[in-house]
Amino acid sequence: MKLEGNRIFRRCFSILTATAIAVTSAPAQQPMREAVLARIASVPQAMVAVSFNDLQTGDQLQLNADTVFHAASTMKIPVMIELLRRSDQGAFSLDQDVLLVNSFASLADGSPFSLNKADDDDTTLYAHVGERVTIRDLLRRMITRSSNLATNELIALVGASNVTAMARTLGAAKTHVLRGVEDQKAFDAGLINTTTAADLATLLLAIESRKVLSASKSDEMRDILLAQEDNVKIPAGLPPGTRVAHKTGEITAVSHDAAIVYPDGRKPFILVVLTRGIKDPGESARLIADISRIIYSHAMAAH
Repeated sequence: MKLEGNRIFRRCFSILTATAIAVTSAPAQQPMREAVLARIASVPQAMVAVSFNDLQTGDQLQLNADTVFHAASTMKIPVMIELLRRSDQGAFSLDQDVLLVNSFASLADGSPFSLNKADDDDTTLYAHVGERVTIRDLLRRMITRSSNLATNELIALVGASNVTAMARTLGAAKTHVLRGVEDQKAFDAGLINTTTAADLATLLLAIESRKVLSASKSDEMRDILLAQEDNVKIPAGLPPGTRVAHKTGEITAVSHDAAIVYPDGRKPFILVVLTRGIKDPGESARLIADISRIIYSHAMAAH
């Protein structure tokens, strides 16, 4: 189904592009860059992308920011935006209920597949299969607990192609949301969801700007991201109590975090760190946390 025309999206894309140009024009501080590169070099097998954009100072750091990665669960950010966009336009209410199922069509050949409760970060939702649940509940579970079952239900509702088209409209040119999660036949055929650090930063800027959707829907997206329950990556490198609106993603040897960080007394900064090639999830989490710590120290010193 073709994405509906939306003048406000086009207008806000112009605003976001102008902001991105302004941020890019400010050079990254060399000590921060060198410290981040040194920490990355300590994990020789890792491929790491970083996109840091400071909305207070205009400072930035872009390392491999346009390199394409398997999106893992960070693809749930554009799914959330498209869901709220459609709700904002009156297509449905977030309080509307839908029948929860655990049977989906593979992108590869249309054959049915089901999700395995044991492989999902949110196992509690499976007790409600066959019942009606609200879209709002599915949305919160998709982000805060990274529920795969909720994700597939919501993608079936809005359409993966519409999610990709929306991301394009916002300037996320390399993000492809082809399908839901745990579609093994599609994975084996190379049909995967992809993104870049720069694209995720663009989408987070769209949320933080509060200009792409209504203020209430923008605030709801931020509040859901703030309620994220997996906090061992970017938040772990920040002082306790720092507010972080973020979404993680993780599959075998792939680990990501994409965040809007809200230090006290200043405007926020956007930080996205994507990694691949690290088999130990604990090691990749520590690497992301250390990069977060380096960038936070720089940002606060610059402020």
